[in-house]
Amino acid sequence: MITRRTEANRETRSTPGIAAGRRVVAGLRSLRERAPASLADGVLRTIGAQDAYAEMDTPLWPLLVAWGPTGISAIERVEDPGAFESEYEARTGRQIRRAASVPDRIARQVRKRMRGESVAGLRVDLSGLNEFQRRVLAKTMEIPHGEVRPYAWVAEEIGYPRAQRAVGTALAQNPIPFVIPCHRVVRSDGHIGQYGAGGAQAKRAVLRSEGVDPDELERLASAGVRYFGSDTTRIYCFPTCRHARRTSERHLVRFRSAADAMAVGYRACKVCRPFAAAAAA
Repeated sequence: MITRRTEANRETRSTPGIAAGRRVVAGLRSLRERAPASLADGVLRTIGAQDAYAEMDTPLWPLLVAWGPTGISAIERVEDPGAFESEYEARTGRQIRRAASVPDRIARQVRKRMRGESVAGLRVDLSGLNEFQRRVLAKTMEIPHGEVRPYAWVAEEIGYPRAQRAVGTALAQNPIPFVIPCHRVVRSDGHIGQYGAGGAQAKRAVLRSEGVDPDELERLASAGVRYFGSDTTRIYCFPTCRHARRTSERHLVRFRSAADAMAVGYRACKVCRPFAAAAAA
């Protein structure tokens, strides 16, 4: 029986050019060198396989901000850059490198969002999150600066009224806090609750920077007050709603539940939509 190796040897002897070509290829392979890291980084960035991050100052804390071809992709308080990189790569499946500074456009967008200003053309990258998490974070971006909503409100608004616990989990995994204001979502009983970007004290600090009194929120929650009403408009709202804040103390009515408000002829505010939270609670 003629083996394959014998056939290959015969082919090589009968075709001298093949053997010469193989020797050339082997010689070229021996000349290979690893590409410079800068070149590799450039290629990865070009094909969208690598993002970058840098530190930037804000009125609250220094932040690590990451970005890529599709927008802002992560924000975290400056603590452990190594852990930041590892968590980022695990979530997105992409490499990330440290840059000298955050691009001016992105830095302006982050600061404007933290001031409660609208940002034209803002893009965020939520790679690694499922559809439910994306819906939770998209709804959270609608909560106005200086106002809070309960988990139950978010759950009802996105069509999952019984998913309050899952909403809390999605918010705890928010990769872009400050830009996506998960600090504006509080427990359904009114208490402030925890915060993935530094815990309860950090959440209180961010709310305070927006003009919200966290101590007052806690007092109202402890007293069982969930809603404010106006005896002139006969409308009830969440306590931080801009309409509730315009109601003078003389005309302010406090309610423990939406049912209590509706029982005496009050209707839900069409701006803050408190009935969504009441329905989900």
